[in-house]
Amino acid sequence: MADTSARRLHGAGGGDVEHRIVVPSHLPAVALLGTGDEVLRAVEAGFPSVRIHARGDQITLQGPPGDVALVARLLDELLEVAATGTELSGDVVARSVRMLTAATASRPAEVLTQNILSSRGRTIRPKTVGQKTYVDAIDRHTITFGIGPAGTGKTYLAMAKAVQALQAKQVNRIVLTRPAVEAGERLGFLPGSLSDKIDPYLHPLYDALHDMVDPDSIPRLMESGTVEVAPLAYMRGRTLNDAFIILDEAQNTSTEQMKMFLTRLGFGAKMVVTGDVTQVDLPGGTTSGLRVVEEILGGVDDVEFCRLTSDDVVRHRLVGSIIDAYASWDQTRAGHDPRGPRR
Repeated sequence: MADTSARRLHGAGGGDVEHRIVVPSHLPAVALLGTGDEVLRAVEAGFPSVRIHARGDQITLQGPPGDVALVARLLDELLEVAATGTELSGDVVARSVRMLTAATASRPAEVLTQNILSSRGRTIRPKTVGQKTYVDAIDRHTITFGIGPAGTGKTYLAMAKAVQALQAKQVNRIVLTRPAVEAGERLGFLPGSLSDKIDPYLHPLYDALHDMVDPDSIPRLMESGTVEVAPLAYMRGRTLNDAFIILDEAQNTSTEQMKMFLTRLGFGAKMVVTGDVTQVDLPGGTTSGLRVVEEILGGVDDVEFCRLTSDDVVRHRLVGSIIDAYASWDQTRAGHDPRGPRR
C-alpha cells in the first residue's frame, strides 16, 4: 500500500483538498501510470474535477474532497493490482471505477488478481464483479448456470475452471457439449458428412480449449477421452462420473433436452450451463429449456444461477452499449405488442 498524506487547500474553490501518494520503491511508476501515461489519462478522464500531478514516485491529487478520496482509493487499488504483475490499462481503470462506485463489497484488487489458470504465458482472471461471482459459484456448487449476453466470459471462464479442475485432479475428464442448432440453420441443410455438419457448432469450444491447453496435446487428450467435445444429442443415455461438464449455448435446448442433460450428472462431477436467453434459435413454438429452468430448479440445493449483464462484457466497449440498446428496443416493442417480443 502506498504512503499517503492529505491537507485542505486554503483559498481553493469549493473547499478543495490536496492528497499526496508515494508509489512504493519496489514498484516502477510506469507500472501504475501505464505506457504513455495511459492509466493516468484514463483516471483524469473519469474524474475531470480532480487535478492529478505525477512527478517521480509522488502523485498529487487536488480537487473536491469526495472526488479526491475516490481517486485515492482507486489508485490504492491499482497499486495492489500492479504489485501482482498485472498490466494496467484504461479498461482496467474503467472496470475498477465501476466496482468502487457500485453497491458491492468486492474490491477491484480482489477481483482483478484472482488467478484461475496460467497458460502459455498469460493468466486467466475474472475482470468484473459479476465474473468473480460466477467463478466463485462454480467453486461452491455442483451445478452452476451462467446466463448473460455475448462477451461476458460465460463459456471462457467455465472452460478455464474445467482445465483448472483437470490439472488439480479434481476430475479426470472434461466433457464439452452444445446443441447443434444455431442462427436459424439446420444440420440437414448444411453440406458434407455428419462430422462436417457438427464441427462448426463446436468450434468455439475448440478455440477456448486451444487458449488454455498446449495445442499439441489436444489430439492426445481427445483420443484418450480426457477431453471430449460432442453435440448434445450424444449425451443421451450416459452417466458422467468424475467429470467437469459444460453445456454451452443452452438457450437452444428444449425443456426435454435440458432435463436430459442435467440428469447425466454422475458422482464426483460438476456441471456448468451457459447461455443467452435473448438469442434463442429454436423453431417457433419450442420453449427454451434455459428460460424455464430457474423456475423449475430455483429451490434445489447446490444449484446456483448467476446473471451476467452488459456491465460484465469484456469485449470492445461498444458491445455493452449494443446489448443495452437491443434490450431497450425489446422492451419498447413488448410495450406495443401484447404478445411480447417474438423469438
